[in-house]
Amino acid sequence: MLDFRTRTFLTVCKYMNYTKAAEELCITQPAVSQHIKFLETDYKAKLFYYEGKKLALTPAGELFYKKLATIAYDDQILRKRMLEDSKSVMHLNFGATRTIGEFYLTDKLTQFLAENPSVQLSMIVENTAYLLDKLQKGEIDFALLEGYFPKTEYSFLPYAREEYICVAAPNYPFKQTPHLLEDLLTETLIIREAGSGTRAILEKNLENQNLGVNDFKQLVEIGNIHVLKKLVINNLGITTLYKTAVTEELTNSQLCQVNIEDLQKTHDFYFVWRKNSVFSDLYKQIAQSF
Repeated sequence: MLDFRTRTFLTVCKYMNYTKAAEELCITQPAVSQHIKFLETDYKAKLFYYEGKKLALTPAGELFYKKLATIAYDDQILRKRMLEDSKSVMHLNFGATRTIGEFYLTDKLTQFLAENPSVQLSMIVENTAYLLDKLQKGEIDFALLEGYFPKTEYSFLPYAREEYICVAAPNYPFKQTPHLLEDLLTETLIIREAGSGTRAILEKNLENQNLGVNDFKQLVEIGNIHVLKKLVINNLGITTLYKTAVTEELTNSQLCQVNIEDLQKTHDFYFVWRKNSVFSDLYKQIAQSF
């Protein structure tokens, strides 16, 4: 589906270096330059420019890359699907953010696999930023995201709507009875790592009140939800997250919900894939089955 010159362009984009692209493609550097020059002449647009000694994409180059990357990814998946059809097997490689992957998806995956015994699944569980990077590089088919993402750059479907809450241990010694986000600033905030969707929602809420995470008395960043919850249970601070991630702890009274008036009450989970993919209909079907 791609000719040798567009593959050269994608390889240059991979390294942002003509020499490294030539090495991977086993051609000369002048040949790489000729391929890029041909594309620029054909499309009547400059694709690359130099910022000092660093190669960068022009706006036209950015657009060209996004379209070609989707075509290259679809070509790769098409070849895989054609092989799978001969074996009556489908392999899905996808990602889910930690709240979705660890607390929300288990029962749904169990049902999906029971209903689709010929499907092979590979799932990675990571934060929103990591999964978007994997999706952009064509390393996963789709992603289930809890955080914000640039909606104009992807195709997506709302997947679920979940409660977003503040929690603390039942006997947590608040400095004052909290009603607003500002009332929490005297407390220790235990929060997910940068790039997490759960964190991004809180940061957006704080930004709406002209506040930030660094305004809290103390900030503790934890990349693992289970460890984060343990710290909150042990009275070391407060946190905000999806209610589905703490259902058991709320039921067992290890944690309690803290009602904050200006904290967003719900947020959507999204099923996300590459924009304009030829497999969009398939991904929509899978989204409805999950």
